[in-house]
Amino acid sequence: MKIALVYDWLDSWGGAERVLLLFHKIFPTAPIYTSIYNSKRASWAKTFQVKASFLQKMPLAKKQRKYYLPFFPAAFENFNFDQYDLVISIASFAAKGIITKPHTRHICYLLTPTRFLWNDQKDYFNNNFQKKLSEPIFRYLKKWDKIAAQRPDQIIGISKNIARRCQKYYQRRVSQIIYPPVDTKRFHIKEQGFEKKRPYPFFLLVSRLEPYKKTDLAIKAFNDLGWNLKIIGQGSQLKKLKKMAKPNIEFLGHLTDKQILDYYQTCRGVIYPQEEDFGLVPLEAQACGKPVIAYKKGGARETIIKNKTGAFFKPQNEKALVKALLKFNDKSYNKKSCRRNAEKFNEKKFTKAWEKLVNQNA
Repeated sequence: MKIALVYDWLDSWGGAERVLLLFHKIFPTAPIYTSIYNSKRASWAKTFQVKASFLQKMPLAKKQRKYYLPFFPAAFENFNFDQYDLVISIASFAAKGIITKPHTRHICYLLTPTRFLWNDQKDYFNNNFQKKLSEPIFRYLKKWDKIAAQRPDQIIGISKNIARRCQKYYQRRVSQIIYPPVDTKRFHIKEQGFEKKRPYPFFLLVSRLEPYKKTDLAIKAFNDLGWNLKIIGQGSQLKKLKKMAKPNIEFLGHLTDKQILDYYQTCRGVIYPQEEDFGLVPLEAQACGKPVIAYKKGGARETIIKNKTGAFFKPQNEKALVKALLKFNDKSYNKKSCRRNAEKFNEKKFTKAWEKLVNQNA
């Protein structure tokens, strides 16, 4: 069976990209079709056979793709998949909109209905002028996005949360849920006594620093408490967030997997203030035996067991987070219980599910 993969863009690194790497591991000979490939920002994709769209040659597209959003539908519609028996799109935007002929089956692994079109628009505009200027473009993209969601022969959701949103925005049911996996070999509990390596206790936040991630909420809460918070990640909000933060908050920037593991293993707990479609960070933390303090909405409700592997706060504001933190006692959480919960979402289970699905479509 000849298989191809399709992904929205290759220009960053995060949880979705970890999932894409695993798809590449399962289907190593499958090329990956994408809108834009920034080989510097996505050096992790160097082993892929990348086939980029016409947007690759457009000025500044590899650095500022948001200016080309109206052209993304055409970028994916212009790909030709006649030579393939199966195409798997891993989509959070336009990748699901590819056009295939009847002999080519298209399965979409839906990461989320397009965030900036359906439920997070306010986080993508700096001011009202930008919003007003973009309204006609967004109306067009919303109409196209809904049509594009009807094209896959089958939609697989990453969580129950996404299944609900797919029904709400696209009026389409997912045929199956396959949870993204956490690398339980890489993320693990360290031996006893290792945590004494750090001279003072701290909480950890691991995230891209973008508006919808709500890192500002965590900063406000820790500003009030004066407790130590370390933040791993980069993004467009970095300068703004640094200005907000008091000295008890440290920005660590981009770290290696080994360094991130070290911080996971030595923190008191992991802060998760955003609503995610699924979210791998809570599982990475639990795989290291650490509890998570999370906003009670989205994928976190499917991966965290209340009072056993973490705690929730609601509503989504600093007052609620502070209240949850004041009640939080990391000593009351069992490391092995956290670990066992994470192991339910392992890579082996993910791989088996996809191999079975592909064989059914052979």
